[in-house]
Amino acid sequence: MNAGPLQGIRVVELGGIGPGPFAAMLMADLGAEVVRIDRPPREPLGEHQQHERDLLLRGRRSIALDLKSADGVEVALRLTDRADVLLDPFRPGVAERLGIGPETATSRNPGLVYARMTGWGQTGPLASVAGHDLNYVALAGPLAAMGRRGSPPAPALNLIGDFGGGGMLLAFGVTAALVERNRSGRGQVIDVAMTDGVAALSASIVGFTNMGVWGPERESNFLDGGAPYYDSYETSDGRHVTIGSIEPQFYALLLDKLGLDAAEWPQDDRRRWPELHARLAEIFRGRTRDEWCELLEGTDVCFAPVLGFDEAPKHPHLAARGTYVEEHGMLQPAPVPRFSRTPGAIQTPPCSPGQHTREVLADWGFTSEEQAAAIASGVAVVSTTAG
Repeated sequence: MNAGPLQGIRVVELGGIGPGPFAAMLMADLGAEVVRIDRPPREPLGEHQQHERDLLLRGRRSIALDLKSADGVEVALRLTDRADVLLDPFRPGVAERLGIGPETATSRNPGLVYARMTGWGQTGPLASVAGHDLNYVALAGPLAAMGRRGSPPAPALNLIGDFGGGGMLLAFGVTAALVERNRSGRGQVIDVAMTDGVAALSASIVGFTNMGVWGPERESNFLDGGAPYYDSYETSDGRHVTIGSIEPQFYALLLDKLGLDAAEWPQDDRRRWPELHARLAEIFRGRTRDEWCELLEGTDVCFAPVLGFDEAPKHPHLAARGTYVEEHGMLQPAPVPRFSRTPGAIQTPPCSPGQHTREVLADWGFTSEEQAAAIASGVAVVSTTAG
């Protein structure tokens, strides 16, 4: 039995990439039973298709179905008949053309939470156009504020659109709809768009703009590298540290630790920020990263070294909390958030397409004859990697 606060919730995930799998991973970690419907696997697998190492695929089982056939669609619909949630990662209209759109699925299962995950949303002029994280972050506004002055806006990996404004919002929306269903007994359709999510993540910066304390030019504001007290700095060994001394008392402590005269280092004189920034950069280049850690880490300066993924799990704080764990022979982030009574857990290793076809059909109500017929016809495919 799966552990976690979502124990007993059944989720059907239509196979996709990025935010959909991330939301499914979060829900599986918190105890939901997640079945992923994949396309029949193609051999050989490409290097980028190492499913057994794709952490976004952990914690659930995969069934491979031919959704281009009516029989395959019927199998998918029978799964959703028994599900609490369906995750749809396709562009608007694709699920309808396949025959598993929200009208069809919810008419068969009125309690179903049908969650649609797209970049641009279900409506609007761009709804049917392809895009990726960088495009959504650009259109919604925050990309213009990222990066150094005089350089092109800098991508923030794909963490903001795909995972913050996408998958995290999808998981939140699903859980909110499940809470509402406890009152009404009815499911509903959720339109989750990464552009909407990125806009929501930008609320504080939009608020600062409304207040008149945030300008449009990059590296001229207190959170974009313009302020000397909020930035990353290179150290003498070519590594980096970060300072986030925003509050006056933390800034005063920073100056004290560095032996600097507060009268010569005004915090709020924006005209002097470039000069003070350059001077602070020179100071930080005077010691190694570890030397700065010895002086500043664990104080209220608001300091942290810049660690790579090879270093972060070994840091004493992250190690003490188990932020990264070794599970199924791989280092990976631990389930979040943390619950006092019903903690989550990494349920199983990442799944491969069709790895669990037989057991999913059996566990979700298909007779042995129906299972055999679906597999013999090619509607349901059993992966060669299945145990």
